[in-house]
Amino acid sequence: MLKVGLTGAIASGKSVVGEMFVALGAHLVQADRIAHSLMQPGEAVYTEVVRHFGRDILNPDGDINRSKLAELAFGANPVRSSPASSNPGNASHATSKPARVEELNRIVHPAVLRSQQEWMNEIGRHDPHAVAIVEAALILEAGAAKQFDRLVVVKCSDEQRIARFAARQKLDSETARREVTRRMAAQLPEEEKIKAADHVIDNSGSLDQTREQVREVWGKLHAEAA
Repeated sequence: MLKVGLTGAIASGKSVVGEMFVALGAHLVQADRIAHSLMQPGEAVYTEVVRHFGRDILNPDGDINRSKLAELAFGANPVRSSPASSNPGNASHATSKPARVEELNRIVHPAVLRSQQEWMNEIGRHDPHAVAIVEAALILEAGAAKQFDRLVVVKCSDEQRIARFAARQKLDSETARREVTRRMAAQLPEEEKIKAADHVIDNSGSLDQTREQVREVWGKLHAEAA
């Protein structure tokens, strides 16, 4: 079995690329969905997150309000005065550094990494020649690259990233730009992710162009797994 990490900066199109791999025969799990399941009431991660961030992050039904948690983790308002803040790829802008995201990651990441590994092991038991893909934004940041045989990075332009995020979250472009900026401050720059990649998929063009790149990469991954 071949273990593959699928990553990229925010709104680069990881999920779209992941769906294309699945259509070709890959097995895929999203780290974000694993994290979501681990933050359900009754789970140990849920208990720790609430203990650290307080009950104000909870909805009336007891579920974690992910928007409120994100505000605490990433900081409520990114700095707007510096020219650097207008560049979503500039992760060195110190004043936009999230205040508590590392605290949240210390709680959530170990449990997510264990679940990812258990999922891949289960896939391998059922299909020794499978390509098992974990889609996750923070593979490198979490020190999880060693879990995988190959790393695929999805990239796109900053303006596409902002437009996609705005459409996904139903935000105006300026609000989306500020939100992308502050979230990318918690991630490695895209250039660093690309340096660590075995394969890079440029999702800046049409879906057909992306799909063609996915087919090419899939051929190599599938051959390795076999």
